[in-house]
Amino acid sequence: MANEFRVCDECKMINVKSLVPRLKEIDPQADIELGCQSYCGIGFKKHFAVINGRYITALTEEQLIDKARKFLKK
Repeated sequence: MANEFRVCDECKMINVKSLVPRLKEIDPQADIELGCQSYCGIGFKKHFAVINGRYITALTEEQLIDKARKFLKK
């Protein structure tokens, strides 16, 4: 089963240009979907991504990547 990453490309705290390549590093085979995730309130204050259906938030992009690793399918 492939991992699925969903990333908002509109939220203030999300830098798609840096986050998407980092997600590809941790799983090059993952499906990555860009678009609004209806999580705007959090996206204004924190970094977030949806990893395999789970919303993951963090104060920094580095922390988000570390948390994302824990939710990967093996």
